[in-house]
Amino acid sequence: MRDIDYGVVRVNLKAIMKEQGVSINKLACRAEMQRTQLKTYLNGTIQRVDLAVLARLCYVLDCDISDILEYRKD
Repeated sequence: MRDIDYGVVRVNLKAIMKEQGVSINKLACRAEMQRTQLKTYLNGTIQRVDLAVLARLCYVLDCDISDILEYRKD
């Protein structure tokens, strides 16, 4: 069986936060998330994406999902 490279999904949340001047504490509060949960998105260590969380992040940051998540075919 061949090992297939499907590419990678990257989380661009840090860049958006920096651009908007939003701290992790402020975003966690506004998006009603725990900081530890938010850190998994920031560090790119998230394993399963929660659509409700993505919706809250998009709402709070006034952006689209495509601004937060990016697919790269390597």
